[in-house]
Amino acid sequence: MNNSRNNHPESTAGYGDLSRWQQEGGPEPSTSGSSTLQVRSRAGSTDLEDEHHPDGPIPVWLRESSKSFHWKWVPYPVRHFARALIGWTKGPDRPQMQKITPFFPYVQTAPVRLIARYFPKPIHKAALIVLFLFSWLLTFSLVLHHSASAGNIKGYGKPQPIWCGASYWSGGNSCGLNGNRCRPFDNSNLAFRCPANCKAVHVLTPHAVGAQEINYKPFVIGGPAENDPSQSISDYMYRGDSFLCQAAIHAGVVSNQRGGCGVVKLTGSHTNFTSTVRNGIQSIPFDASFPKSFSFVSGLSSDCIKDLRWPLLAVTVIFTTILSLCTASPAVFFPVVFTLLFFHVGLVSDPPTTTSDYASLSSLIIGRFLPAAFVAAVFYRYTVKPQQRDLDAYFERTILWLGGAWVGSLNNYTFDFIPIQRLTPSDLAAQPGARLALVIIVVLLISIALGQIYYLRLEGRLQKYLGIYAIFVTFLIVCVIVPTLNLRIHHYFLALLLLPGTRLQTRPSLLYQGILVGLFINGTARWGFDSILQTTAALRGDGPLHSLLPNITAVATTASNITFAWKLPRLDSAYDGISVLVNDVERHRWYDGEGEPQKTFYRAHEYEKEYFRFAYVSGSRAADFTKAGVWESTGEWRKMEMGAS
Repeated sequence: MNNSRNNHPESTAGYGDLSRWQQEGGPEPSTSGSSTLQVRSRAGSTDLEDEHHPDGPIPVWLRESSKSFHWKWVPYPVRHFARALIGWTKGPDRPQMQKITPFFPYVQTAPVRLIARYFPKPIHKAALIVLFLFSWLLTFSLVLHHSASAGNIKGYGKPQPIWCGASYWSGGNSCGLNGNRCRPFDNSNLAFRCPANCKAVHVLTPHAVGAQEINYKPFVIGGPAENDPSQSISDYMYRGDSFLCQAAIHAGVVSNQRGGCGVVKLTGSHTNFTSTVRNGIQSIPFDASFPKSFSFVSGLSSDCIKDLRWPLLAVTVIFTTILSLCTASPAVFFPVVFTLLFFHVGLVSDPPTTTSDYASLSSLIIGRFLPAAFVAAVFYRYTVKPQQRDLDAYFERTILWLGGAWVGSLNNYTFDFIPIQRLTPSDLAAQPGARLALVIIVVLLISIALGQIYYLRLEGRLQKYLGIYAIFVTFLIVCVIVPTLNLRIHHYFLALLLLPGTRLQTRPSLLYQGILVGLFINGTARWGFDSILQTTAALRGDGPLHSLLPNITAVATTASNITFAWKLPRLDSAYDGISVLVNDVERHRWYDGEGEPQKTFYRAHEYEKEYFRFAYVSGSRAADFTKAGVWESTGEWRKMEMGAS
């Protein structure tokens, strides 16, 4: 009996399959005389394909490659999902590079073709660019010079430019005892000139006005009596620490849209400042006396030139639009647009408040432009240039990219409605609506990011950009955990973080990149490269110090006088005295060793309440003041509430 397997037809068929397997490059088949098990997986197969193989699923221990050996402690479903996710981030086998196909291409390319026809040589185009820049500079400079130098008020001379938050008085005890550092109190005039858009300026830290605390609002105290048509502008009384330009808008002396000129007159002490709503500003009431007040002179004759930011905006918008429509080269388009927008923001639409004359302002803006231009050259190389390479949708670029850049550059107008002044925990907690606005912004950014991730994957760039943003996130985490310093996200820094994800040539990316470039321009022109890591003191500004508050006792009260007593903290304390504000003016300062730690105050005006606040001092510098206690006109003392003012 022949026991050879070759006699079995089934075996012959099997050997036929094995021969074909070998011809395809597989391993030698296993035989009864071999102790080696030969296993072959199908080339290019996936786990899912193996599991559904017609001959049955391949066991997990065979499907797991040697690369997974070190991750065997991770459950297989997790490993399987991770491999699938990594494979997905690689994108399609053939990357799908995004390119905008313009609507009506013949129309959109017409200006560029016209330039190429009549100015065919590079030297001709260079001369045209020089002429273009000279024309803008000449027009811009003439209008700016006219705006800065023109204007005269008869009898008062040339008005002095002031910024929107200019005031005659400083908060706390900064004006010194009895306000002597802020004199004169009356018999003084000032011809002034306000810029446009002063209504948008708000106080960003709590400011005490009697028992009230004002924050995130315009700062105007007083104004005309309500429903009194007999009053003229010269009868409108404002407290001396009111923002002068906002008071002028409230009184109708200047316009918020175009600014204007006026003459302010100091009128000395005044009692009972009323609250009214005029020209979009609600003034703050104060029902006590203040040593310094002012009103405005009416019936003036002047040739004051209004703020020309809107005519200048038209000039720069026209020039940048012409350039965008007629320029094919990103190397020409971006630097010129960046330069024009930077100087427009810095000199016209949102200038720094540290200087009021245009010579000093120009010097400051030029100093900020040089480092900003260097950073712009870097993100041009890696984001703007790749996006705009071979882009021939010039009308769409003008609407989306250039329009977005203007929106970002003018964010003091375009994003003014968002109730977020600073991205700090204290501001977000204190400002009404800030947290909701932040949630909406975050949701919007996430939805935008998902769209950008989709297109980055199609181009096969997603893994690279996930690595870049992982570095960014790591850097931010390190900044957050740095001791004694606080992370603050500025306009320019937010733009730099998000710009890399906009290099795609898609219509949404054109818009996003334009807005981010505009935010970078506004941030650096307006504020410079302010540090993203700031000390608590720098971040606080003139806000509360969270210092120790004095414990005050009213030991005797009558209708005409009141006596307070206090104690200094322990001997090793940094404080050496007490400052007392009466109606927001420092009226007494006591130092250790200068008599008994108490003071009797007499009512200055009969039947008028008075507000008292107290703070420890070190030298002449005051710590946090208490909230206001009220000495009622009846002699009753209403104790201060807990906390600082």
